[in-house]
Amino acid sequence: MRILAIETSCDETGVAVVEDGRRIRANVVASQAAHQATGGIVPEVAAREHLRALDPITQQALSDAGMELRDVDAIAATVGPGLIGALLVGANYARGLALAAGLPFVGVNHLEGHVYANWLYDTETVPPEPELPAVVLVVSGAHSDLVLMEAHRRFRLLGRTIDDAAGEAFDKVARLLGLGFPGGPEIERTAKSGDAAAYPLPKAWLPDRYDFSFSGLKTASLRLVRSLEAKGDLPVADVAASFQKAITEALAEKVARAAAEHGVRTVMLGGGVAANGPLRAEIQRRTSVPLRVPPPRLCTDNGAMIGAAAFFSLRHRTGEIPTLVRSSMPLA
Repeated sequence: MRILAIETSCDETGVAVVEDGRRIRANVVASQAAHQATGGIVPEVAAREHLRALDPITQQALSDAGMELRDVDAIAATVGPGLIGALLVGANYARGLALAAGLPFVGVNHLEGHVYANWLYDTETVPPEPELPAVVLVVSGAHSDLVLMEAHRRFRLLGRTIDDAAGEAFDKVARLLGLGFPGGPEIERTAKSGDAAAYPLPKAWLPDRYDFSFSGLKTASLRLVRSLEAKGDLPVADVAASFQKAITEALAEKVARAAAEHGVRTVMLGGGVAANGPLRAEIQRRTSVPLRVPPPRLCTDNGAMIGAAAFFSLRHRTGEIPTLVRSSMPLA
């Protein structure tokens, strides 16, 4: 089954063609540069940028796949969670295409897409599918969810952020340090030349729970930066490395504990923060089961992950297939 899939939940316009939920035939992503000046996403601007980008990159994705619209079997789009205006642009565009072509439309939970990015490949060699059950950590600018994936499309919530998401914390601290947007890649790059032990920062462990909290870490980072600025030049690399160490350890500790408690066969990551190398290394160091992480280009928002999730939604109808656009849509 070939699915044309569209992703517009935030500031990346993604269109892909995915075959049988695994093989990427095309995957085109247009990143919005319009938000660099504001250091954060402006929802109305994001929606307008999606409107401009969707037609040309849909045509490019079909061309890259060597197909026309009549060659695909279904059309999918993210229907939540995300920015409501951005979601409406992509979902309505996909519905219109599906109606015009007489094809089924499949709504997809964006978070489920991040999970199923672990099933994708674009090589001649077919990699094995991840083994289930698995503990899955989905970490992005808006989400920090830890779930038990018992089987396809069967997720049980273990923990989530009670305040700020990990990706948001990266963005805010990067802005505090005068780095670029998005903050995760900038902090990782800067931290390579810093001392992670320079400034021990607090971690909210929340004992006996799998939930996360990063608001206190953000406040501690702010106070640290202000105190260092009062003394002279700010050691940006050391602060970046210390912050990154604190946040990756907090995430990795909960993942490792959940994997051990539930006796899973795999640990999987998804979302933009999953592209962080030190986070992947720290989780692998603490766990004894295989760690599956999509390549960095599939950790950030893209259409291919939506195509994969749509395929498995149709194959394993174990839960609701969402249809209405919603800004809030939990994974479990």
